[in-house]
Amino acid sequence: MIKYILWDIDGTLLNFKVAEAISIRKAFEKFSLSLCFDEMLFDYSNINVEYWKRMELGQISKSELLHGRFKEFFSKYNIDTSIISEFNSFYQESLGHVTAFNPSGLEVVTALNDNYKQYAVTNGTAIAQKGKLKNSGLNQIFSDIFISDEIGVEKPNLGFFDVVFSRVGSFNPSEYFIIGDSLTSDIQGGINAGIKTCWFNPNNKENILGLDMDFVIKDLVEVLDILAYLNKSDII
Repeated sequence: MIKYILWDIDGTLLNFKVAEAISIRKAFEKFSLSLCFDEMLFDYSNINVEYWKRMELGQISKSELLHGRFKEFFSKYNIDTSIISEFNSFYQESLGHVTAFNPSGLEVVTALNDNYKQYAVTNGTAIAQKGKLKNSGLNQIFSDIFISDEIGVEKPNLGFFDVVFSRVGSFNPSEYFIIGDSLTSDIQGGINAGIKTCWFNPNNKENILGLDMDFVIKDLVEVLDILAYLNKSDII
């Protein structure tokens, strides 16, 4: 029986693209840079995604991700790379102040709260994620928050989930269910941990890794029916 729900934050419960666009443009204004046009934002977003994938595949470290993405982006647009550290710090703080739920996100976690213990599992930076969870009110819903920066291990590594299991108090994989939008982080991590996986895929992306996840959804409200099905099946 499923008892514990693990939620990814960025791109799953919260609309990261909205927060990203607002925060990057705030940072450009803060550092008196040129306007960040849509094309520039599109380029940065793609660069950022690739760096996160590389980190989740174990090819680079978190610090290399945070610095490298801006180095590549700034170099492309002839922006002074000496401000990267300060720019990134301001950007992380700004991310924490922008919260936009994906459709049905808040409604679903609220509906599940009476019957399940819910947890945040995120690879985002501590300063950004703590801000988002506080400002969105999710910190009042979740029983605990697991941030890779604080744990010292990133999803999809099994070590991340070992910490989750230990703090939750159950090492029974059949009691856990993870929902996330990232194949390399959430789904691969869930598979590594031996728990039920649900890929949130609203844009019909291709499963390029060929991962064998348990469920694929386009709308978060589908989680309600899936959990009802899983727990009914366990009873039968």
